[in-house]
Amino acid sequence: MMLLRLAVSPRSRVAAPLSAAARTLSSGSVDISVPLNFWAGQRRTSRDKCNKENVYEPATGRVLCHLGPCGAAEVDQAVKAAKLAFEPWSKLSGMERARVMIEAAHIIESRREEIAETEVVNNGKSITEARLDVDSARLCIEYYAGLASTLAGNSMVFKPSPVTPVTAVLLAEIYMQAGAPEGLFNVVQGGQETGSFLCHHPDVAKVSFTGSIPTGQKIMEMASKGVKPVTLELGGKSPLIIFQDSDLENAVRGALMANFLSQGQVCSNGTRVFVQREILSEFVEEVVRRTQAIAIGDPLLESTRMGALVSRPHLEKVLYFVEKAKEEGATVLCGGERFVPADPTLRGGYYMTPCVLGDCTDEMTCVKEEIFGPVMSVLSFETEEEVLQRANDTTMGLAAGVFTRDVARAHRVVEQLKAGSCFINNYNITPVEVPFGGFKMSGIGRENGQVTVEYYSQLKTVFVEMGDVDSLF
Repeated sequence: MMLLRLAVSPRSRVAAPLSAAARTLSSGSVDISVPLNFWAGQRRTSRDKCNKENVYEPATGRVLCHLGPCGAAEVDQAVKAAKLAFEPWSKLSGMERARVMIEAAHIIESRREEIAETEVVNNGKSITEARLDVDSARLCIEYYAGLASTLAGNSMVFKPSPVTPVTAVLLAEIYMQAGAPEGLFNVVQGGQETGSFLCHHPDVAKVSFTGSIPTGQKIMEMASKGVKPVTLELGGKSPLIIFQDSDLENAVRGALMANFLSQGQVCSNGTRVFVQREILSEFVEEVVRRTQAIAIGDPLLESTRMGALVSRPHLEKVLYFVEKAKEEGATVLCGGERFVPADPTLRGGYYMTPCVLGDCTDEMTCVKEEIFGPVMSVLSFETEEEVLQRANDTTMGLAAGVFTRDVARAHRVVEQLKAGSCFINNYNITPVEVPFGGFKMSGIGRENGQVTVEYYSQLKTVFVEMGDVDSLF
């Protein structure tokens, strides 16, 4: 089955392979001139020379590369390459496919630092987090290599976000190096129009998308024209409930992890932090103290814990949400302002100070809408029954969390939370063995775990009669 997945040269501009140029990077030192599309076993240049868009380095605000979108003809070439690869790949035994996947995982492990650094340049997150992301990718491939005997042997066309287009092509090259057939994993770059070509292509049998709810709705509509199954991992406005009997130190740590990973740009973040009134002041005091201590700056430095947001328009959007919260009566307890690093190279970057909002109410925009930035909204509650009703009062249901020493209450509350991934006394823990996905408008289907195989395969029933046919006629 063919799948669609939607979700460097040195400053001197010497023409060198990305893999060789990206081993010792520093912010502001990278220009990318190599093609970022990949199909039929090699990098490809887009034919569209007139509509190229700038791609920016979030840490500095400087132009990183120029992106030409793939048109209908190029999308068709990528899909055809995937279709050709599907036959030999799907006919391999599970063991043979597993060998390729394990080899890909080994290559990723050997190139961990290079890939992580390139990812930082591409999206602005800290090098510490980027390394963990690379490890997560490797572990995912290793996990499914172990399930290879149950896998269908799909081929794939992947369209990255046009804001972060750089590292997907590295994975395509790694699969080729690992021995995958040409066309197994293809990358096409572009925006909404390119995505539309993919969704409508008659040879694409399944569409998977990670992103916003409005875009997910459009993709679902497009896929419906061909009656194609979809997996959608969409937005969230997840609740994190902290009861008075919680271990306060762990509750504070959990709240920080639930709000400030990747500059708050995590769909499952627990951004509605409900704190029982008896411990509200103590909790807020400690959260604010820890938030103000977060080291912001060059994401390639080991000491940095918060890098740059992914783009200037997104930074402006997040800052607008903070201003809107103040207008509606919330109190900015810390942060919520543009941050300008002392290093002149970084002064054009997309930084802000992580923000904690107090005096929040359920009706406020900052509590109802996904901000997708480093903004924590703190709300107080009195009783378990009350907080459950408020926590579930949202159109989204991606994740939820609860902190309490009372294990019976923890399970009782989680049972009633309308969310796909629930955490007890922790948050944002996503091992590959465990399915991930949302309820309500947060999505359809699951990623990770064994159950995911069902969403990427089709069930065929075959009856074989070895004797005579019983007939009423």
